[in-house]
Amino acid sequence: MFDALADVAGALSAVRRVEIVDLLAQGERSVDEVAGEIGQSIANASHHLRTLARAGLVRARRDGIRIYYRLAGPEVEELWATLRTVAASERDDLGRLTAAYLGPVDELESIDRTELLNRLRSGTVSVLDVRPVAEYRAGHIPGARSVPLGRLGDALDELPPDVDVVAYCRGPYCVFAPEAVRALRRAGFSAQRLEDGFPEWRRAGLPVAVGDGPGELPSSARAGTRVTRRRSSAAH
Repeated sequence: MFDALADVAGALSAVRRVEIVDLLAQGERSVDEVAGEIGQSIANASHHLRTLARAGLVRARRDGIRIYYRLAGPEVEELWATLRTVAASERDDLGRLTAAYLGPVDELESIDRTELLNRLRSGTVSVLDVRPVAEYRAGHIPGARSVPLGRLGDALDELPPDVDVVAYCRGPYCVFAPEAVRALRRAGFSAQRLEDGFPEWRRAGLPVAVGDGPGELPSSARAGTRVTRRRSSAAH
């Protein structure tokens, strides 16, 4: 019994597999997409994915010649979140390592989920999802525009200059949103970052939109309410 439990923990003992779990928390991805995101060969990515699958942490499906993986369930996402929480509270060096990776985030004003939800309802904020497009399509905050970090410069002219901008990405250890906020501030915008990311928003039971379009936030949205909207099947 304890060997079986240790197998689950052991599957998360490699840095690349931890990266994969963080990636799949955004949505289903193909093996080649996973390989590209974590900077590994397809063979190495497949090996790590099979290890996670044997431990029961991910599930696979085949579509033609491509194999897609997803997290086995919300419990895996909770496990990943708990692991981060324990590391943050018990490892004295994590703060230093995080600052080295994300840059000085203390200088960047953040906004929590409740405040963002209220400001979305009132229409006093422009929200940017700066993750890759595939992750936006899999699920995003209603009303958010898809502006991957690499395309942010091209989108600046389309942003209203008199409205605050909030950027969000994969979670508290994702570099995209902090970099986006810095770029927005250099361009003269009032910009903040969501304190965590889309997976945390979804796990809190807040509204979610799916597909290419931004979707709409229900006027009566509250915790526990979700909405999914698809522009067309071609978006997937």
